[in-house]
Amino acid sequence: MSSKKDPDVPKKAGSGVRTPFSRRGFLSGFGVGSGALGTGILTTGLAEPAAAAPGVGPGAVPVKLKINGKEQSLTIEPRVTLCDALRNRLDLTGAKRVCDRGTCGACTVIMNGKVVYSCTVLAIDAQGKDIQTIEGIGTPAKPHPVSAAFVNHDAQQCGYCTPGFVMAAKGYLDRHTPRNEQDVEKGLGGNLCRCGTYVGVRKAVLEAAREMKGGRNA
Repeated sequence: MSSKKDPDVPKKAGSGVRTPFSRRGFLSGFGVGSGALGTGILTTGLAEPAAAAPGVGPGAVPVKLKINGKEQSLTIEPRVTLCDALRNRLDLTGAKRVCDRGTCGACTVIMNGKVVYSCTVLAIDAQGKDIQTIEGIGTPAKPHPVSAAFVNHDAQQCGYCTPGFVMAAKGYLDRHTPRNEQDVEKGLGGNLCRCGTYVGVRKAVLEAAREMKGGRNA
C-alpha cells in the first residue's frame, strides 16, 4: 500500500487528521451545482429581477421647481444642486455656496417644512416639493420676525451666513418653542458663523419666538 499522501486532501485544523473535504471534491460538487443552476432547478420560485429605472442625463433635462409658491421651469443637467440652481439659474442668491459639503449651513432652505442644506440636494430630486428661500419669507417693508430680530440684536457682521441662519431659525421656530439660549444653541447647531455672532443670534431667535407666539405662525 502506497504511503504517498493526497496533496488535495487538507489536514483538519489543529490536528494531523485529514478531512474528507478536498479541493477536488469541491470542484466536482461545484460542477454539479452550477449545472443545476443552469437548468433552472435551483431557481424555482425566485422573483425575476426588477427592471432598472430609466436613467436621465448626462445632458440637460427639463426640471420644474416650486419655489416660494411659484413654479419655475429649468433645463439643467441632473448633477446640478438645488443651491446652484437657485443662485445661477433663478437669481435667488440668498442661499450661499460656502463649504459645498453640507457642514456650514450657509445654503440653508426649507423644503416641505424641513430645514435642508441646498448644496446636498440635487435640483432634479427637489421636484414636487415646496421650497422656501429667504427671498420668500418677507419684504424690506415688512420683514419676517426672524429677520427683524436679527437686525435688532446685531446678529450679523459680514452677513454672508445670515440668510442660512435666518432660514434655519425659521424652520426651528416653526416646529419648536425654545425655553432659553441653550435650546437655541442646540437647535441651530448645524449652522456656523465665522464672525462669531452666536450671542446675538441666540437672543434674536428668542425674540422672534416671542413675536411669533411660540413659533407657530409663519
